[in-house]
Amino acid sequence: MDAPLSRISTVAVVGLGTMGTGIAEVLARAGREVIGIDISEAAAAQAATALQASTARAVRREHLTEQERAELLARFRTFTDLQAAADADLVIEVAPESYEIKQQIFRALDGIVRPGAILATGTNALSVTRLAADSARPERVLGLHFFNPAPAMKLVEVVSSVLTAPGAVSAVTDLALDLGKEPVAVGDRPGFVADGLLFGYLNQAAAMYEAKYASREDIDAAMRLGCGLPMGPLALLDLIGVDTARTVLDAMYAQTHDRLHAPTPVLKQLSEAGLTGRKAGRGFYTYEEPGSSVVVADALTPSAGDSAGGGRPVRSVGVAGSGTMASGIAEVFAKAGFDVVLAARTEEKAEQARARIGTSLARSVDKGRMSAETAAQALARITPAGSYDAFADVDLALEAVAEDLEVKRQLFAAFDKVCKPGAILATTTSSLPVVALARATGRPRDVIGMHFFNPAPAMKLVEVVRTVLTAHDVHTTVRDLTLRIRKHPVDCGDRAGFIVNALLFPYLNNAVKMVQEHYATLDDIDAAMKLGGGYPMGPFELLDVVGLDVSLAIEKVLHREFRDPGLAPAPLLEHLVAAGCLGRKTGRGFREHARR
Repeated sequence: MDAPLSRISTVAVVGLGTMGTGIAEVLARAGREVIGIDISEAAAAQAATALQASTARAVRREHLTEQERAELLARFRTFTDLQAAADADLVIEVAPESYEIKQQIFRALDGIVRPGAILATGTNALSVTRLAADSARPERVLGLHFFNPAPAMKLVEVVSSVLTAPGAVSAVTDLALDLGKEPVAVGDRPGFVADGLLFGYLNQAAAMYEAKYASREDIDAAMRLGCGLPMGPLALLDLIGVDTARTVLDAMYAQTHDRLHAPTPVLKQLSEAGLTGRKAGRGFYTYEEPGSSVVVADALTPSAGDSAGGGRPVRSVGVAGSGTMASGIAEVFAKAGFDVVLAARTEEKAEQARARIGTSLARSVDKGRMSAETAAQALARITPAGSYDAFADVDLALEAVAEDLEVKRQLFAAFDKVCKPGAILATTTSSLPVVALARATGRPRDVIGMHFFNPAPAMKLVEVVRTVLTAHDVHTTVRDLTLRIRKHPVDCGDRAGFIVNALLFPYLNNAVKMVQEHYATLDDIDAAMKLGGGYPMGPFELLDVVGLDVSLAIEKVLHREFRDPGLAPAPLLEHLVAAGCLGRKTGRGFREHARR
């Protein structure tokens, strides 16, 4: 490559759709001369109008002065001919995800741009190496993947092929930093880091919906409330565009042949019917009008009275266990006004669990979340017990003991003997078959799953897991009860992982595989998912918090149930668990942690 550019000052953006316009705005705001190119005069005019509107908003919000706005707009010029890129230091193409279209653009640019100019593709799925190989100067071709909306999203993936010159990578990395972005260096593979992890998860969510395992509302609520994500996966597919997602997954599957990337048929059906999401006014959801973000009710929207009527009375609750989850659940019910029996293997353990609840309530008082009187009343509703015989009169018996099938079976057999007829028997299991626990009793119709999330007082989600044997009135009662304790219930069937873990842990496993294959570093992957995907924690931060042993156990359950080779736990995860590196609780997992 010719002498590396000391500073990229003029940039051509080819393709002025939403992404191209956003990139042009970012560049112009950072003082670059921007040449906007689109074969459509209407698209070019729309890009100029959009930039005028966004900068006018910035002036009203006092983020720009009128003079700064005028100077910024003067730096952005639009054209319909690629010849306008002749003096650019960098060309960024953001044309549709098609090899033929992109190759045509790159071949034309070969005869137009200066010898030292860098050519960048904005693809998020196609092979940068293949595009570079077709160029007259492959060493100047790389990927520069912005995220939508480009002005707001911090992440930029800088994608090198085996042909890319280091000087080109350095120049665009410096540019990204100058734009106020967080550049992450990645190699050339389908989806790169963020989309490589994100689209497999979105595809699985669509498949879960297609199989009628859970409703679209429950799938989306589960991932927002259970994982802290800003949007559920089906709403996100509508935002991205169902057709775009299908194109990306097709490109990923063509290279990986991983079944997790094979587009689920509903994506094809929606795309071919023109139901591509928000931009069409309908996708997985129905919108007020094309381009609107406002969801309106349709034939699939659940009615407010769907779960009404026919429930069993619940006034008292028995919670079995003495750990963090058991004490958290007991606290939730007591704060909601229920009498709670907290039973453990010994009276001492039950007393200790109650004391832990007292400490938690005191913290809430100190933070002004409740009065001292309300906290005292809640604690007074909790009765510790050293035997499950104390559950004789409870209306709901709920276990939160070790995640061991035999231990739970024995406990449910004990519930069966002790609890009164008509009492509901519930498990908080996150991975074991609920029906196996139901079969340990003589009343399987009374058994249901109530999967709380840790810490139970703070987390709003409860997965309500109905087996093929669960009575309708039991399900209705538990849904209504979940609302009474100020939680959000989502319905799902009795299969491994339910909603959240079935979607979360394959994503975490794929992140481990990326590190195992030396594709990207822990830090880059965590940064990519927080900045590009809106995740509150990166996958490796989360794995160390959850515990590598817990994660491995769940991944083994998922692999055993679904038999998909792509779900096999990553060997690196197995090696770390075997070495005793379990995350924060042992002081070392994927990262080193201070021992508490």
